[in-house]
Amino acid sequence: MNHGTLFLVFPIDGSQMTLKFRPLLCFFLAFALTIALKLALPSGAVAEPVTLLVGSASSLQDALKELTPLFQSAHPGITVKYSFTAPGSLQQQIERGAPIDVFISGASKQMDALQAKGLILPETRRSLVSNQLALVVPRNSSLVLTDFRQLTKNEVKRIAMGEPRSVPVGQYAEEVLRSLGIWEQLRPKLVLGNTARNVLATVESGNADAGIVFMTDAKISQRVRQVAVAPKDSHAPVVYPIAVVSASRQQKSAQAYVAFLTSSRARPVFSKYGFGMVR
Repeated sequence: MNHGTLFLVFPIDGSQMTLKFRPLLCFFLAFALTIALKLALPSGAVAEPVTLLVGSASSLQDALKELTPLFQSAHPGITVKYSFTAPGSLQQQIERGAPIDVFISGASKQMDALQAKGLILPETRRSLVSNQLALVVPRNSSLVLTDFRQLTKNEVKRIAMGEPRSVPVGQYAEEVLRSLGIWEQLRPKLVLGNTARNVLATVESGNADAGIVFMTDAKISQRVRQVAVAPKDSHAPVVYPIAVVSASRQQKSAQAYVAFLTSSRARPVFSKYGFGMVR
């Protein structure tokens, strides 16, 4: 795009300029330089530094932290900060006006609720990645478990899982246990966590004999063993939706972030951490 050329003509001969006119000339030169720089910016460029706040499911934190420098190097005017917590909590924060620019949920439930209230931009909503549900035990556990149904064994005293109402991994876990017909039997054994990572930490510490976590969380931990994977037909597909929040004051930058995460450049990093791609 040709922005044209900016000319300033000063009728005062430098040799005849007195100290009286020099401050005025400096002002005009500074003004001209400012305009020239603004005209030189390409369309869509970020003229001023922008900080984006991304509210995300905690199970994505390792992948997103690795992707952040790649995004910021491609968009030097944008800094990304994160709030990693349960999507149910993030949903409530957005409903109360928290300054979150981009929301990434671990399930459709929370995103659907925000969309129904007009609190996200529906045209920016995408399915980001997928995941699976795994049964894990502490690394040094002597329990022999190969199936979710075996959680009914007497030796299994405490089972960690997410709080189903606000934590997607808990929502999916409840679906699995109900599908297998063992939900009511296991309820007295359940230890509920407020994030996916909290569930994992409970098993890692030995405060639970077993836990139901995302496969990606099981993969990154050296302190648990994965012993089973939930049948895919026992729960809804584990898909992470992403969207720009309607109240964001940085919508163009937020849309650039969403576009980056859903691009081919981000896929190898998500795959590295065990996430599946959504077609």
